[in-house]
Amino acid sequence: MMNQNKKNIFSNNHYSGYLFIAPQILLMLIFIIYPVIKGFKMSFYEVYGMDSYFVGFENFKNLFTDPVFLKSIFNTILFVVAIVVLTIVFALFVATSVFDKNSKYVSFIRGSYYLPVMVSMVVMSIIWNFLLNPSNGLISYMLGNAGIKDVNLLGNPMTVMPVIIFVTFVGNVGQAIILYLATMIGLPEDYFEAAQLDGATRWQRIKYILIPLMKPTTAYLTVINIIAVLKIFVVIQLLTGGGPNNASVTMMYYLYQNAFVYNNTGMASSIGVLMFIIALLFSIPQLKSFLKSK
Repeated sequence: MMNQNKKNIFSNNHYSGYLFIAPQILLMLIFIIYPVIKGFKMSFYEVYGMDSYFVGFENFKNLFTDPVFLKSIFNTILFVVAIVVLTIVFALFVATSVFDKNSKYVSFIRGSYYLPVMVSMVVMSIIWNFLLNPSNGLISYMLGNAGIKDVNLLGNPMTVMPVIIFVTFVGNVGQAIILYLATMIGLPEDYFEAAQLDGATRWQRIKYILIPLMKPTTAYLTVINIIAVLKIFVVIQLLTGGGPNNASVTMMYYLYQNAFVYNNTGMASSIGVLMFIIALLFSIPQLKSFLKSK
């Protein structure tokens, strides 16, 4: 009887559900909402030691007259667009090539491409730094044997960003392939059987059935990759340090420099606010796609 009464109390109490999510909401308020609000507030202040002074939008004005920041915007846009396009196109190519093959072969492909994702970006960056070392790196040695001498891919402003994009792409594309394959394997086979009976070729089935059905996954991967690339710091810090001559500096790396090298937390907060707004704007397509699927 007592257990029945307790059950009735919980079932009739409309607030019991909020008690279960209260710890998560509390953690989100402390570690996400509060830092975001604090960051917005700090972006309007100039900090000198322990003192801070309200300067309004002066930090933002100074940013857009700073040539290094303008360079970081260009590099960030290039970085984001290149990673998103390469990841989506290559992951779709791999997934559509193997999704209907033998299950053991699909598992092998998934495991092979997911291995770099499991490796820490710190470890991967150190390995690539060793491989690309101009004096004793394996890649420089192989290029030297091929007749290409004195190659310094990380020290050349023309090649440093393509190299960083490639290193990031290698460590990033496995997750997209896994998600695409998981979605494709879960699709009803009726669509493909009907198309095959109608005489559609494999390419036509992929183009007109598979790729359109992948739009929600593509939208999700696009937004997730944009947000992830905006936050990338380790690769640039360990490979180039933003050089040569700021050729590889991004918004995230410039935020780090202002906060921890120049001790200009107001300017760093302004960069963080701009990155937050950019990430929020890029999240709108994912939200629209999600609402349409409902």
